Amino acid sequence: MTSTVVVLGQGYVGLPLAVAAAEKGYRVVGYDISESRVKKLAVGESYVGDVSSERLRAVLDEGTYRPSMDAADLAGFDIAVITVPTPLHEGVPDLSAVESAGNALAEVLTPGATVILESTSYPGTTEEVLAPLLHEGSGLEPGTDFHLGYSPERIDPGNARWTFETTPKVVSGVDEPSLARVTAFYSAIVEEVVTARTPRIAELAKVMENTFRHVNIALVNELATHAEGIGADVWEALDIASTKPFGFMRFTPGPGVGGHCLPVDPLYLSWKVERTSSRRFRLVELADELNSQMPEYVVRRLTRGLDRRRQTMTGSRILMLGLAYKPNTGDLRESPALEIAELLVEAGAEVRAVDPFVTEDVSIDGVTRTELSPEELARAHAVLLVTDHDGVDYEAVASAARYVFDCRRRLTPGEHVESL
Repeated sequence: MTSTVVVLGQGYVGLPLAVAAAEKGYRVVGYDISESRVKKLAVGESYVGDVSSERLRAVLDEGTYRPSMDAADLAGFDIAVITVPTPLHEGVPDLSAVESAGNALAEVLTPGATVILESTSYPGTTEEVLAPLLHEGSGLEPGTDFHLGYSPERIDPGNARWTFETTPKVVSGVDEPSLARVTAFYSAIVEEVVTARTPRIAELAKVMENTFRHVNIALVNELATHAEGIGADVWEALDIASTKPFGFMRFTPGPGVGGHCLPVDPLYLSWKVERTSSRRFRLVELADELNSQMPEYVVRRLTRGLDRRRQTMTGSRILMLGLAYKPNTGDLRESPALEIAELLVEAGAEVRAVDPFVTEDVSIDGVTRTELSPEELARAHAVLLVTDHDGVDYEAVASAARYVFDCRRRLTPGEHVESL
């Protein structure tokens, strides 16, 4: 008998999971509260770069995948996976979407079913937040009447090598039978599973992974802000340091951090530590402070570059290359480019933005979407390279632009090209 899987949330995490499960023959309901998303999915239009429209249409045609925004379609599931957002509101974790998903599942939860949380959160969320909701709403006991586990998402949008299927999947359960069910499900759709002894350990591992990156990116970002003053090129220093075959891992400076993982996830851990021990996680807080300052630093550097060319920011025409938070995706979540654009507009600049990967509307007053062209390059007082998507003729940018400030070291520094 084919199992029915419901995936709550059809974004960058939920849609790749839903399609992968459908391709393995599961009957999958992709549930989302966004009407526009469900309508696009229903006609085979993917808005997630890691899932092509061709793959989506194939599982739609096969009848193994069905998008829905009707909570009634959650009934009858064998396995339910929660992949909803977990944002921060004024520095405090917002689990309202997880709670809503838990309450909806509780109404249709039946004995023997399995519920898995994938949304990133602080250690303890599965057992302290989700388990009580499911129990109270259904009258069923987790680990006794139904199975419950946590399997953190490890999606890296745009990564062709480490996809959902090829990235090792961490799995956990509130008891051994739950762990067995969670393991069996993911083993059918990914190449490798890694077992965590408890959900709390799996939750800590997830936020630890992202905190590691957050802290190290903050280190090189701060180095970049000081390198100019000490007369050393931080990028060349990184190249040299990277030749060491042990004890060093390369991280590169940038205009700030984006996505859900780095600007949000480490602060879930920091919040939990302070709440449980009354002690602050100072390294995480400092990393967040340093990375959050980068958009302002980029604008200051660009302003200085214009000043040296006898051009004020007020009235300047700035051509921004890239709006997404990382190359070769259209992902705008927490993208530093959006804050940079707002700061430039506040400073009196006329901002034009180029990003062929971003298909959704970007509503920032004073920012005009455009395409890269010789005319745009010629008319810009400065080109600001924020996201270095592939497929751009960067040599043409460097030769045609009056001034380029490159936040990604994609171009060779020179008279008219300056690096972060």
